[in-house]
Amino acid sequence: MFIELKNIEKINIYDFQNDLISWFYAEQRNLPWRKDRDPYKVWVSEIMLQQTRVDTVIPYFNRFIEWFPTIGDLADADEEKVLKAWEGLGYYSRVRNLQSAVREVKEKYNGKVPNTPEEISLLRGVGPYTAGAILSIAYGKPEPAVDGNVMRVLSRILSIWEDIAKPSTRKVFEAAVRELISHEDPSAFNQALMELGALICTPTSPSCLLCPVRDHCHAFEEGVQQDLPIKTKKTKTRSVELVAAVLKDHNGKILIHKRPANGLLANLWEFPNIEIGHPIQFERERLEDLIHETLQLQVQLDKLIGQIEHVFSHLIWNIKVYAGTINSEIEENEEWKLVSFEEMAEYAFPVPYQKTMKLYKENGTPF
Repeated sequence: MFIELKNIEKINIYDFQNDLISWFYAEQRNLPWRKDRDPYKVWVSEIMLQQTRVDTVIPYFNRFIEWFPTIGDLADADEEKVLKAWEGLGYYSRVRNLQSAVREVKEKYNGKVPNTPEEISLLRGVGPYTAGAILSIAYGKPEPAVDGNVMRVLSRILSIWEDIAKPSTRKVFEAAVRELISHEDPSAFNQALMELGALICTPTSPSCLLCPVRDHCHAFEEGVQQDLPIKTKKTKTRSVELVAAVLKDHNGKILIHKRPANGLLANLWEFPNIEIGHPIQFERERLEDLIHETLQLQVQLDKLIGQIEHVFSHLIWNIKVYAGTINSEIEENEEWKLVSFEEMAEYAFPVPYQKTMKLYKENGTPF
Protein backbone atom coordinates (compact mmCIF):
# COMPACT_ATOMS: atom_id res chain seq x y z
CA MET A 1 0.00 0.00 0.00
CA PHE A 2 2.88 2.40 0.74
CA ILE A 3 4.13 2.14 -2.85
CA GLU A 4 0.80 3.14 -4.40
CA LEU A 5 0.34 6.12 -2.06
CA LYS A 6 3.91 7.42 -1.92
CA ASN A 7 2.98 10.65 -3.76
CA ILE A 8 0.63 11.72 -0.97
CA GLU A 9 3.75 12.72 0.96
CA LYS A 10 4.49 15.30 -1.73
CA ILE A 11 1.08 16.98 -1.47
CA ASN A 12 0.21 19.79 0.89
CA ILE A 13 -3.04 18.20 1.99
CA TYR A 14 -4.50 21.36 3.54
CA ASP A 15 -3.95 23.35 0.32
CA PHE A 16 -5.33 20.51 -1.77
CA GLN A 17 -8.50 20.35 0.33
CA ASN A 18 -8.93 24.13 0.25
CA ASP A 19 -8.44 24.42 -3.52
CA LEU A 20 -10.79 21.54 -4.22
CA ILE A 21 -13.59 22.53 -1.85
CA SER A 22 -13.45 26.23 -2.77
CA TRP A 23 -13.86 25.30 -6.43
CA PHE A 24 -16.79 23.03 -5.60
CA TYR A 25 -18.73 25.69 -3.72
CA ALA A 26 -18.17 28.14 -6.58
CA GLU A 27 -18.82 25.82 -9.54
CA GLN A 28 -21.05 22.95 -8.39
CA ARG A 29 -24.02 22.06 -10.54
CA ASN A 30 -27.51 22.84 -9.28
CA LEU A 31 -28.77 19.30 -8.74
CA PRO A 32 -32.08 18.52 -6.96
CA TRP A 33 -30.55 16.10 -4.46
CA ARG A 34 -28.18 18.85 -3.27
CA LYS A 35 -31.00 21.07 -1.99
CA ASP A 36 -30.70 19.46 1.41
CA ARG A 37 -28.77 16.65 3.04
CA ASP A 38 -31.70 14.34 3.62
CA PRO A 39 -30.09 10.86 3.87
CA TYR A 40 -33.05 9.27 2.06
CA LYS A 41 -32.77 11.63 -0.91
CA VAL A 42 -28.98 11.21 -1.06
CA TRP A 43 -29.52 7.45 -1.02
CA VAL A 44 -32.09 7.52 -3.83
CA SER A 45 -29.90 9.78 -5.97
CA GLU A 46 -26.81 7.62 -5.51
CA ILE A 47 -28.68 4.45 -6.47
CA MET A 48 -30.10 6.16 -9.56
CA LEU A 49 -26.71 7.54 -10.58
CA GLN A 50 -25.17 4.07 -10.76
CA GLN A 51 -24.68 3.29 -14.46
CA THR A 52 -26.75 6.37 -15.43
CA ARG A 53 -25.90 9.91 -16.54
CA VAL A 54 -26.79 12.87 -14.32
CA ASP A 55 -28.93 14.57 -16.99
CA THR A 56 -30.98 11.39 -17.35
CA VAL A 57 -31.42 10.95 -13.60
CA ILE A 58 -32.72 14.45 -12.77
CA PRO A 59 -36.35 14.05 -14.00
CA TYR A 60 -36.51 10.50 -12.61
CA PHE A 61 -35.30 11.68 -9.22
CA ASN A 62 -37.83 14.52 -9.10
CA ARG A 63 -40.70 12.20 -9.99
CA PHE A 64 -39.55 9.48 -7.62
CA ILE A 65 -39.38 11.88 -4.67
CA GLU A 66 -42.76 13.32 -5.65
CA TRP A 67 -44.31 9.85 -5.63
CA PHE A 68 -42.38 8.57 -2.60
CA PRO A 69 -41.33 11.62 -0.56
CA THR A 70 -40.36 9.65 2.55
CA ILE A 71 -38.90 6.30 3.52
CA GLY A 72 -42.32 5.27 4.77
CA ASP A 73 -43.94 6.07 1.43
CA LEU A 74 -41.45 3.94 -0.48
CA ALA A 75 -41.55 1.12 2.07
CA ASP A 76 -45.35 0.90 1.82
CA ALA A 77 -45.59 1.34 -1.96
CA ASP A 78 -46.79 -1.37 -4.33
CA GLU A 79 -43.88 -2.82 -6.32
CA GLU A 80 -45.72 -2.23 -9.60
CA LYS A 81 -45.83 1.50 -8.90
CA VAL A 82 -42.17 1.55 -7.84
CA LEU A 83 -41.14 -0.19 -11.06
CA LYS A 84 -43.27 2.26 -13.03
CA ALA A 85 -41.43 5.17 -11.37
CA TRP A 86 -38.15 3.54 -12.39
CA GLU A 87 -39.31 2.67 -15.92
CA GLY A 88 -36.60 3.48 -18.44
CA LEU A 89 -33.70 3.78 -15.98
CA GLY A 90 -32.68 0.15 -16.39
CA TYR A 91 -30.85 -2.13 -13.95
CA TYR A 92 -34.14 -2.71 -12.14
CA SER A 93 -32.56 -4.77 -9.39
CA ARG A 94 -31.31 -1.43 -8.04
CA VAL A 95 -34.79 -0.22 -7.16
CA ARG A 96 -35.92 -3.61 -5.85
CA ASN A 97 -32.95 -3.67 -3.51
CA LEU A 98 -33.63 -0.06 -2.55
CA GLN A 99 -37.22 -0.78 -1.59
CA SER A 100 -36.19 -3.90 0.32
CA ALA A 101 -33.54 -1.94 2.23
CA VAL A 102 -35.92 0.94 2.90
CA ARG A 103 -38.41 -1.49 4.42
CA GLU A 104 -35.68 -2.76 6.71
CA VAL A 105 -34.83 0.82 7.72
CA LYS A 106 -38.48 1.46 8.53
CA GLU A 107 -38.83 -1.69 10.62
CA LYS A 108 -35.40 -1.93 12.26
CA TYR A 109 -34.30 1.71 12.55
CA ASN A 110 -37.66 3.46 12.95
CA GLY A 111 -37.37 5.03 9.50
CA LYS A 112 -33.97 6.68 10.09
CA VAL A 113 -31.13 5.78 7.72
CA PRO A 114 -28.26 4.32 9.80
CA ASN A 115 -25.31 6.66 10.30
CA THR A 116 -22.53 4.12 10.98
CA PRO A 117 -20.51 2.15 8.41
CA GLU A 118 -21.28 -1.11 10.19
CA GLU A 119 -25.07 -0.71 10.08
CA ILE A 120 -25.54 0.99 6.74
CA SER A 121 -23.34 -1.54 4.93
CA LEU A 122 -25.67 -4.35 5.97
CA LEU A 123 -28.56 -2.87 3.99
CA ARG A 124 -29.40 -4.61 0.75
CA GLY A 125 -27.83 -2.99 -2.31
CA VAL A 126 -25.65 -0.63 -0.25
CA GLY A 127 -22.04 -1.25 -1.22
CA PRO A 128 -18.91 0.59 -0.04
CA TYR A 129 -19.41 3.53 -2.42
CA THR A 130 -23.08 4.12 -1.58
CA ALA A 131 -22.40 3.75 2.14
CA GLY A 132 -19.56 6.25 1.95
CA ALA A 133 -21.61 8.70 -0.09
CA ILE A 134 -24.53 8.69 2.34
CA LEU A 135 -22.33 8.85 5.44
CA SER A 136 -20.19 11.70 4.13
CA ILE A 137 -22.75 13.77 2.23
CA ALA A 138 -25.74 13.41 4.56
CA TYR A 139 -24.06 12.85 7.92
CA GLY A 140 -20.70 14.60 7.52
CA LYS A 141 -18.68 11.47 8.31
CA PRO A 142 -15.12 11.36 6.86
CA GLU A 143 -15.77 8.14 4.94
CA PRO A 144 -14.45 7.47 1.41
CA ALA A 145 -16.94 7.30 -1.46
CA VAL A 146 -14.94 5.87 -4.33
CA ASP A 147 -16.59 5.62 -7.74
CA GLY A 148 -15.15 5.72 -11.27
CA ASN A 149 -14.84 9.50 -11.23
CA VAL A 150 -12.92 9.49 -7.96
CA MET A 151 -10.56 6.72 -9.10
CA ARG A 152 -9.84 8.59 -12.33
CA VAL A 153 -9.13 11.87 -10.52
CA LEU A 154 -6.90 10.33 -7.86
CA SER A 155 -5.07 8.07 -10.30
CA ARG A 156 -3.92 11.29 -11.98
CA ILE A 157 -3.39 13.39 -8.87
CA LEU A 158 -1.28 10.69 -7.19
CA SER A 159 0.02 8.96 -10.33
CA ILE A 160 -1.46 5.58 -9.37
CA TRP A 161 -0.82 2.96 -12.06
CA GLU A 162 -3.06 0.21 -10.72
CA ASP A 163 -5.80 -1.28 -12.91
CA ILE A 164 -9.06 0.34 -11.75
CA ALA A 165 -11.06 -2.47 -13.39
CA LYS A 166 -9.84 -4.82 -10.64
CA PRO A 167 -12.08 -4.81 -7.54
CA SER A 168 -9.04 -5.06 -5.27
CA THR A 169 -7.75 -1.70 -6.56
CA ARG A 170 -10.62 0.13 -4.89
CA LYS A 171 -8.89 -0.39 -1.53
CA VAL A 172 -5.93 1.63 -2.79
CA PHE A 173 -8.17 4.58 -3.59
CA GLU A 174 -10.17 4.27 -0.39
CA ALA A 175 -6.89 4.48 1.53
CA ALA A 176 -5.94 7.56 -0.49
CA VAL A 177 -9.24 9.29 0.29
CA ARG A 178 -8.84 8.58 3.99
CA GLU A 179 -5.48 10.36 3.86
CA LEU A 180 -6.76 13.34 1.87
CA ILE A 181 -10.36 13.87 3.03
CA SER A 182 -11.34 17.03 4.89
CA HIS A 183 -12.61 16.20 8.36
CA GLU A 184 -14.15 19.68 8.60
CA ASP A 185 -16.24 19.27 5.42
CA PRO A 186 -16.18 15.66 4.18
CA SER A 187 -19.50 16.21 2.39
CA ALA A 188 -18.10 18.89 0.09
CA PHE A 189 -14.77 17.08 -0.30
CA ASN A 190 -16.29 13.85 -1.61
CA GLN A 191 -18.79 15.66 -3.82
CA ALA A 192 -15.99 17.84 -5.17
CA LEU A 193 -13.93 14.81 -6.21
CA MET A 194 -16.98 13.38 -8.02
CA GLU A 195 -17.77 16.74 -9.61
CA LEU A 196 -14.19 17.25 -10.72
CA GLY A 197 -14.24 13.87 -12.46
CA ALA A 198 -17.56 14.64 -14.14
CA LEU A 199 -16.76 18.16 -15.35
CA ILE A 200 -12.98 18.67 -15.59
CA CYS A 201 -10.94 15.49 -15.13
CA THR A 202 -12.90 13.58 -17.78
CA PRO A 203 -11.95 10.17 -19.25
CA THR A 204 -10.62 11.70 -22.47
CA SER A 205 -9.23 15.20 -23.06
CA PRO A 206 -9.21 16.34 -19.42
CA SER A 207 -9.43 20.15 -19.07
CA CYS A 208 -6.23 20.47 -17.08
CA LEU A 209 -5.92 24.23 -17.59
CA LEU A 210 -9.27 24.69 -15.81
CA CYS A 211 -8.49 22.26 -12.99
CA PRO A 212 -8.49 23.79 -9.48
CA VAL A 213 -5.99 21.19 -8.22
CA ARG A 214 -3.67 21.15 -11.22
CA ASP A 215 -0.74 22.34 -9.07
CA HIS A 216 -1.12 19.19 -6.95
CA CYS A 217 -1.39 16.76 -9.89
CA HIS A 218 1.55 14.45 -10.52
CA ALA A 219 0.15 13.17 -13.82
CA PHE A 220 -0.07 16.73 -15.18
CA GLU A 221 3.43 17.48 -13.95
CA GLU A 222 4.74 14.35 -15.69
CA GLY A 223 2.59 14.84 -18.81
CA VAL A 224 0.88 11.44 -18.46
CA GLN A 225 -2.69 12.52 -17.67
CA GLN A 226 -3.91 10.99 -20.94
CA ASP A 227 -2.42 7.61 -19.95
CA LEU A 228 -4.28 7.35 -16.64
CA PRO A 229 -6.22 5.66 -15.25
CA ILE A 230 -5.19 2.16 -16.24
CA LYS A 231 -8.33 0.20 -17.07
CA THR A 232 -8.58 -3.14 -18.82
CA LYS A 233 -11.37 -3.47 -21.37
CA LYS A 234 -14.60 -5.27 -20.59
CA THR A 235 -15.38 -8.61 -22.13
CA LYS A 236 -17.19 -8.46 -25.44
CA THR A 237 -20.98 -8.24 -25.30
CA ARG A 238 -23.13 -11.10 -26.57
CA SER A 239 -25.79 -10.59 -29.24
CA VAL A 240 -29.24 -12.14 -28.79
CA GLU A 241 -31.74 -12.40 -31.66
CA LEU A 242 -35.39 -12.04 -30.65
CA VAL A 243 -38.70 -11.80 -32.42
CA ALA A 244 -41.60 -10.02 -30.73
CA ALA A 245 -45.22 -9.28 -31.63
CA VAL A 246 -47.70 -6.55 -30.81
CA LEU A 247 -51.01 -8.45 -30.90
CA LYS A 248 -54.41 -6.78 -30.95
CA ASP A 249 -57.73 -8.50 -30.20
CA HIS A 250 -61.16 -7.68 -31.70
CA ASN A 251 -61.68 -4.98 -29.04
CA GLY A 252 -58.43 -3.24 -29.93
CA LYS A 253 -56.67 -4.37 -26.76
CA ILE A 254 -53.03 -5.42 -26.73
CA LEU A 255 -51.59 -8.62 -25.24
CA ILE A 256 -48.80 -8.10 -22.71
CA HIS A 257 -46.78 -10.49 -20.58
CA LYS A 258 -45.14 -10.15 -17.16
CA ARG A 259 -41.56 -11.38 -17.06
CA PRO A 260 -40.45 -13.88 -14.37
CA ALA A 261 -39.72 -12.69 -10.84
CA ASN A 262 -36.02 -13.49 -11.22
CA GLY A 263 -33.43 -12.67 -13.83
CA LEU A 264 -33.06 -9.87 -16.35
CA LEU A 265 -35.83 -7.22 -16.22
CA ALA A 266 -37.66 -9.23 -13.54
CA ASN A 267 -41.38 -8.49 -13.05
CA LEU A 268 -41.48 -5.95 -15.86
CA TRP A 269 -43.97 -6.16 -18.73
CA GLU A 270 -43.25 -7.02 -22.34
CA PHE A 271 -44.85 -8.11 -25.59
CA PRO A 272 -44.86 -11.81 -26.52
CA ASN A 273 -41.41 -12.74 -27.80
CA ILE A 274 -39.03 -15.63 -28.39
CA GLU A 275 -35.28 -15.99 -28.76
CA ILE A 276 -34.20 -17.45 -32.07
CA GLY A 277 -30.90 -18.80 -33.31
CA HIS A 278 -28.79 -18.17 -36.36
CA PRO A 279 -29.75 -18.20 -39.14
CA ILE A 280 -33.23 -16.84 -38.46
CA GLN A 281 -35.72 -19.31 -39.90
CA PHE A 282 -39.48 -19.60 -39.60
CA GLU A 283 -39.48 -16.89 -36.93
CA ARG A 284 -43.10 -15.95 -37.56
CA GLU A 285 -44.34 -19.53 -37.24
CA ARG A 286 -42.23 -20.19 -34.14
CA LEU A 287 -43.68 -17.21 -32.29
CA GLU A 288 -47.23 -18.13 -33.33
CA ASP A 289 -46.63 -21.68 -32.07
CA LEU A 290 -45.18 -20.46 -28.78
CA ILE A 291 -48.24 -18.31 -28.09
CA HIS A 292 -50.57 -21.16 -29.04
CA GLU A 293 -48.71 -23.62 -26.77
CA THR A 294 -48.57 -21.20 -23.85
CA LEU A 295 -52.06 -19.72 -23.99
CA GLN A 296 -53.99 -22.00 -26.34
CA LEU A 297 -54.45 -18.84 -28.36
CA GLN A 298 -54.83 -18.54 -32.14
CA VAL A 299 -52.87 -15.56 -33.45
CA GLN A 300 -51.76 -14.32 -36.84
CA LEU A 301 -48.63 -12.25 -37.39
CA ASP A 302 -49.63 -9.91 -40.19
CA LYS A 303 -46.47 -8.00 -41.07
CA LEU A 304 -42.93 -7.20 -40.02
CA ILE A 305 -42.87 -3.54 -38.92
CA GLY A 306 -39.20 -3.09 -38.11
CA GLN A 307 -36.23 -4.02 -35.99
CA ILE A 308 -34.94 -2.66 -32.67
CA GLU A 309 -31.49 -2.85 -31.12
CA HIS A 310 -31.04 -2.38 -27.39
CA VAL A 311 -27.66 -2.53 -25.67
CA PHE A 312 -27.30 -3.81 -22.12
CA SER A 313 -23.99 -3.85 -20.25
CA HIS A 314 -23.33 -7.48 -21.15
CA LEU A 315 -25.48 -8.23 -24.18
CA ILE A 316 -27.24 -6.72 -27.17
CA TRP A 317 -30.86 -7.48 -28.06
CA ASN A 318 -31.76 -7.41 -31.74
CA ILE A 319 -35.55 -7.57 -31.87
CA LYS A 320 -37.63 -8.08 -35.01
CA VAL A 321 -41.10 -6.69 -34.36
CA TYR A 322 -44.32 -7.97 -35.95
CA ALA A 323 -47.83 -6.62 -35.79
CA GLY A 324 -50.59 -9.20 -35.51
CA THR A 325 -54.09 -10.10 -34.45
CA ILE A 326 -55.64 -12.43 -31.89
CA ASN A 327 -58.29 -14.70 -33.41
CA SER A 328 -59.62 -16.46 -30.31
CA GLU A 329 -60.65 -15.67 -26.75
CA ILE A 330 -57.97 -15.39 -24.04
CA GLU A 331 -58.29 -16.15 -20.36
CA GLU A 332 -56.25 -13.50 -18.57
CA ASN A 333 -54.14 -14.24 -15.49
CA GLU A 334 -51.36 -12.64 -13.44
CA GLU A 335 -48.81 -13.09 -16.23
CA TRP A 336 -50.89 -12.37 -19.33
CA LYS A 337 -53.23 -9.41 -19.77
CA LEU A 338 -55.15 -7.57 -22.45
CA VAL A 339 -54.86 -3.81 -22.01
CA SER A 340 -55.82 -0.70 -23.92
CA PHE A 341 -53.19 1.81 -24.98
CA GLU A 342 -54.32 4.12 -22.16
CA GLU A 343 -54.05 1.30 -19.60
CA MET A 344 -50.46 0.59 -20.68
CA ALA A 345 -49.39 3.71 -18.81
CA GLU A 346 -50.08 1.82 -15.57
CA TYR A 347 -47.59 -0.95 -16.37
CA ALA A 348 -43.79 -0.74 -16.23
CA PHE A 349 -42.13 -1.66 -19.54
CA PRO A 350 -38.35 -1.80 -20.00
CA VAL A 351 -36.83 0.41 -22.69
CA PRO A 352 -36.74 -2.26 -25.47
CA TYR A 353 -40.51 -2.64 -25.28
CA GLN A 354 -41.08 1.09 -24.99
CA LYS A 355 -39.20 1.26 -28.29
CA THR A 356 -41.47 -1.49 -29.59
CA MET A 357 -44.61 0.52 -28.78
CA LYS A 358 -43.10 3.58 -30.47
CA LEU A 359 -42.24 1.56 -33.57
CA TYR A 360 -45.75 0.11 -33.68
CA LYS A 361 -47.37 3.54 -33.63
CA GLU A 362 -44.95 5.02 -36.17
CA ASN A 363 -45.62 2.31 -38.75
CA GLY A 364 -49.24 3.00 -39.47
CA THR A 365 -50.62 0.63 -36.86
CA PRO A 366 -52.03 2.91 -34.16
CA PHE A 367 -53.32 1.50 -30.88
